[in-house]
Amino acid sequence: MNYEIRDARAEDAERIVELIADLGHAMSADTVRERIEELHRSDCRQLVAAAGDRVIGLCGLHIMTAIHRPRRVGRITILEVEAGVRGQGVGSALVKHAEDRFREAGCGMIELTSNERLVEAHDFYRRIGFEHTSKRFAKQL
Repeated sequence: MNYEIRDARAEDAERIVELIADLGHAMSADTVRERIEELHRSDCRQLVAAAGDRVIGLCGLHIMTAIHRPRRVGRITILEVEAGVRGQGVGSALVKHAEDRFREAGCGMIELTSNERLVEAHDFYRRIGFEHTSKRFAKQL
C-alpha cells in the first residue's frame, strides 16, 4: 500500500472526524478544522497518513513541559488507523514520525494514553516499545 505521512490540513477535517468517531469521540468538521489551525499556529502540527486523497490514519501530537521531568515530554493524544488498513505498518509509521518530531523539539520521553477497552491497541503499543507505567484518571469539568 502506498501512503504518505504529512501534516494534517483543514481540508482533511471530514475524514478526521470519521477516524475520531471510530474511537467514540463526536466532533464536528468545523471544530476539527479550528483545532488543526490552532495547533498549527502553536507549532504542534498533527500527523495524518494519506493514501492519495484519502486520510487513513491520524496521530495527534502535543508537547508539554512538566516540572518533574528534566526534558520536555511528547504526548500522542490520539492514534487511529482505518480498520481496513490496520496491520500494514501505517500506525508504526505515524508513531515513527511522531518520535522524530518530538526528538527535534527536545523531548526526552513520549507518552500516550489509551482507553482501557482498546486491548489490541495496548498490544500494538508494547510491540513498538512502549511500556505500561501508570494509570490516568480524568474528571469532566
